[in-house]
Amino acid sequence: MKRLIVAAGGGGDAVAAAMLHTALYGDEDQAVILTYAWDRLLIDPVPGPRGPNNFTGLQRLTPTVWTVPANARPIASAGSTLPRLAAELPHTFALIDPHHGVEGITRQLEELVIQFSPESIDLLDVGGDILARGDEPTLKSPLADAVTLAASCQVNAPIRLLVAGPGLDGELPPDDLRAMLGPLVHTFTAKDVEPVNSVLEWHPSEATGMLAATARGVRGTCEMRDAGLPVPLTDEGPTVYEVDLDEALSRNELARAITTTATLDEVEAYSREICGYSEIDYERNKATWLKNQPPTRLDPDAALTRLDEFEAEAQGRGVTHTSFRRITEALNFNGSLREDLRQLLINSRPEQYDAPLWRITAPAE
Repeated sequence: MKRLIVAAGGGGDAVAAAMLHTALYGDEDQAVILTYAWDRLLIDPVPGPRGPNNFTGLQRLTPTVWTVPANARPIASAGSTLPRLAAELPHTFALIDPHHGVEGITRQLEELVIQFSPESIDLLDVGGDILARGDEPTLKSPLADAVTLAASCQVNAPIRLLVAGPGLDGELPPDDLRAMLGPLVHTFTAKDVEPVNSVLEWHPSEATGMLAATARGVRGTCEMRDAGLPVPLTDEGPTVYEVDLDEALSRNELARAITTTATLDEVEAYSREICGYSEIDYERNKATWLKNQPPTRLDPDAALTRLDEFEAEAQGRGVTHTSFRRITEALNFNGSLREDLRQLLINSRPEQYDAPLWRITAPAE
């Protein structure tokens, strides 16, 4: 192992880690990408992150670190994007296990450092919510980032914290982040996105999708998530900045509080106390709500009519682009229909596909 990249929040951060490796280190040697198996409910209907016991086919890398190869499978009813990432990308994807708290992840990192002595360790966060204090009204998902930040600060090895696409996760406004950002490390280009092109066609991450889109030159305002958060797509979108690790810890109250936790339950308790909520509670509540919803089917004509209505309203809000997750939820479709809806839209109106986003246009007269 020459390079270790820790995907701070899992999900799309793991895809961005592959982009980062290509951009900074080339493709001669592949990285170990340490990441959560924590996907949105449309991929994994079970709330919270998955651990090694939720998979078959994992391979042991160190005493507490397991890799997720292409032939690994999540045990029903869980789901995971990691086996497909392993099938389509050349990197080794290793599993962050937060069920033993920050102490457990610190141990995982220390084992990797001792066994492999990587030339570099990067902690990568897309959007910058790893720099949250914890009380910001727009903050939605601080837990995973706080855990990886707290663990990284306890490892006896140089770890570089990188923030890509400041503000693209819709959690902290870019203006609130700029004072914390250090040197500019890289600005992603369309060439940097090429290795993950196939992944972006199916992966549900909105923040990394916007990171890739801005690297390809897309500009405007993108509406994301079920709440329809507006995110500016600017020249700042494809940038990657270094941030002082200790300064990030001093700012992140949740990360400071959880440094000695030994279980995920402890981490959740601190999140409820400091941030006022646990995002896993949100997933639990939403999962219960989804179970009680009647089944839906995709009627192409009705879907395109509802899309026209949504686009007209979005234009009125100044929106130029949106994600397929946002469209799926705005049109009141079950998340399981996201891919079918996406294919319908791309096949019906290919001129509006600004991969991997959807460009909003005025309905035809």
